[in-house]
Amino acid sequence: MMKVVVEATPVLPRPSGVGLYVLNLLAALKALQEPESFELGLAYQPSLKNWLRGNLAVPEVLAHYDNIAVLPLPVRLLNVLAQMPGQPLMAKLERRFGQPDIYHGTNYAVYPCRHSRRVMNIYDLSFIRYPDYVTTVVRTYTQRVKQCLAWADLVITISESSKQDIMDYLGVPAERIWVTPLASRYAADALPPSPVGPNSPELGDGPSSVFGERPFILFVSTLEPRKNVVRLIEAFNQLKTQHRVDHQLVLVGQKGWQFEPIFEAIAASPWRHQIRHLDYLTDAQVAHGYAQADVFAYPSLYEGFGLPVLEAMTLGCPVVTAKTSSLPEVAGRAALLVDPTSVEELAEALGRVIGDRALRQSLIKQGYQQAAQFSWRGTAQATLAAYRSIL
Repeated sequence: MMKVVVEATPVLPRPSGVGLYVLNLLAALKALQEPESFELGLAYQPSLKNWLRGNLAVPEVLAHYDNIAVLPLPVRLLNVLAQMPGQPLMAKLERRFGQPDIYHGTNYAVYPCRHSRRVMNIYDLSFIRYPDYVTTVVRTYTQRVKQCLAWADLVITISESSKQDIMDYLGVPAERIWVTPLASRYAADALPPSPVGPNSPELGDGPSSVFGERPFILFVSTLEPRKNVVRLIEAFNQLKTQHRVDHQLVLVGQKGWQFEPIFEAIAASPWRHQIRHLDYLTDAQVAHGYAQADVFAYPSLYEGFGLPVLEAMTLGCPVVTAKTSSLPEVAGRAALLVDPTSVEELAEALGRVIGDRALRQSLIKQGYQQAAQFSWRGTAQATLAAYRSIL
């Protein structure tokens, strides 16, 4: 029976990003253990802060897994030690993992195991293709990724677009890359959304509770340069000026790297009082926003996948997104695709969805059909197929 150990360290008490992917992948893999006849284990390392405090406990969201190997060294230290594949530490680590057939590193790295096949996730290459869009820390991924590729048996990525980037920029042959598309956090087989927290706005019965009483255009993601929010604000200004639409623009997301120009653009907007920023919201609150918005705008310049597009479609919100990177793969024919560098094209597409009820209903219907093609069970099945391809 195939034995698999998946790196669960990216899962935090409040999972997001990579952690949310890992958490849903683990749940779907666990559900497939019996029908697919394999054994699932987890590896977990504490953060440096928790390690210094002597806290080696796994997050509560992982506590129900039976087979967890907690590595008693912090991530930072082990990442340094693992750069020397020939040393005895790796043999000790593998014994702690139970010497699985597959060791799956889920966050741009994998340990140089001696006996296990080594699988690593690379989600996108924004740090190579668009270094100006990422933090200094993320730019350091390049060296780590290239080092791990020297011993990785297989790379898992999340879109054909990212696969092509990995081939073009890292020289990895196509046969060493497996695409396992993601699913929405609101998919039928996703883990239950987090409840409304004590420090979050109340969800209430209608959009006025969080999103205001006016109709609105919605954006959901971290506020950072790659997401192209400044041009979205400019497109909103154009819509308000030329067409006098009654809509607000609601930006949901935490402040990321170099967020300042976004708030400068808001301050400079003649419609600044109709542009709202909502910081962290629970899954349920974000879902409420998708369900109530007239249109979801996602003009991101580069995405490894583009989960917010899938989330909007899952919850019946028509989508306008960019025709770049992976976004056309995720959106299919169920969205209006625009040049993300053209404010005029973005404004025109948003205006069409707002003003054409038949078009809006058609996009909603197609969106449901497109979103139904993605599930966490499907992600897990593709991941298992990837594992078996190297055994």
